[in-house]
Amino acid sequence: MASLAFTGSFIGLDHFRCRIPGRNGIVYALAEPLKFKQNGKIITHVARNDEATFPSFMTSNYPQPNVVYNPNETRLKIFSGTSNPALSQEIACYLGLDLGKIKIKRFADGEIYVQLQESVRGCDVYLVQPTCPPANENLMELLIMIDACRRASAKTITAVIPYFGYARADRKTQGRESIAAKLVANLITEAGADRVLACDLHSGQSMGYFDIPVDHVHGQPVILDYLASKNICSDDLVVVSPDVGGVARARAFAKKLSDAPLAIVDKRRQGHNVAEVMNLIGDVKGKVAVMVDDMIDTAGTIAKGAELLHHEGAREVYACSTHAVFSPPAIERLSSGLFQEVIITNTIPISEKNYFPQLTILSVANLLGETIWRVHDDCSGGFEPYSSLGID
Repeated sequence: MASLAFTGSFIGLDHFRCRIPGRNGIVYALAEPLKFKQNGKIITHVARNDEATFPSFMTSNYPQPNVVYNPNETRLKIFSGTSNPALSQEIACYLGLDLGKIKIKRFADGEIYVQLQESVRGCDVYLVQPTCPPANENLMELLIMIDACRRASAKTITAVIPYFGYARADRKTQGRESIAAKLVANLITEAGADRVLACDLHSGQSMGYFDIPVDHVHGQPVILDYLASKNICSDDLVVVSPDVGGVARARAFAKKLSDAPLAIVDKRRQGHNVAEVMNLIGDVKGKVAVMVDDMIDTAGTIAKGAELLHHEGAREVYACSTHAVFSPPAIERLSSGLFQEVIITNTIPISEKNYFPQLTILSVANLLGETIWRVHDDCSGGFEPYSSLGID
């Protein structure tokens, strides 16, 4: 029986401490081997001596400059908001940088105050701030951070938004509805951002709402790299879309998994955060089903889908999602025994109280860090194109 095979180039779990020369003479340092959390415990993937110590697509053709890295000399600055400082620190570590010094506080009435504690004049500034819950607070904080950088004469400002809130309000499905995704895009642009770096938008059309460049990064490479370690037989695998709207995402995921077969859960939604499963398109009997979605909010859709898959004879069910919003009662549904494993990334911070045995958290820091570097370095000719990272 054939083992699970993958096609394409991925940012894997094996990143080792080494230095990369940039076009401007800066030497970037990669972080320690990537860590991820499984069953509430931190696991580190350590390379063997016979493993390659440098991903092939990250090998530069430029000669090694005889320079010593000095973080004070770089024009690349990374600042973190308060919504996910751990991810920001991992990204900075990947690039061999220290996070920029910034003061963020809230007054008694809830107003947000932001002051940069170092000069950004003439610098390329990257602000890492997912607009996760509380969405309004974190969004306003991002806008004020952008304004502070603009008024401090930053050369360029890139809003790094691992999770883009309001992305689900991207169209009118009923009369007299707002399209909040477009409104938020306008706010970020008007605040002074020159570019947006987002991870797994709810729908690709949201990129068109921005009047500035958008780099759309997919979290699939990180999840696929982890699934490779599971040694699932490709003959037993089927990729499942939890709804019709996610078919394109699931099809792309299945193509990377040895072109695995695809199944679709047909559901009819009666209201917001309320889902009702109606039918299953495809065969899952005796197979390992991998459900793929961009986010898990209340887990109603994916939990009802898992119930249907078990009813139709699926041997095991895995849930894979980039964004773990985990609004109540998501934890109860996901930990009820329906899933063999729930695989998510750290675009949204997960508190320890929400850990459960089936949960695995993967880091997208290396993926975002590599993208930031390529944007800053104008994707130098010694590297493969953005498509190798799963970037639109």
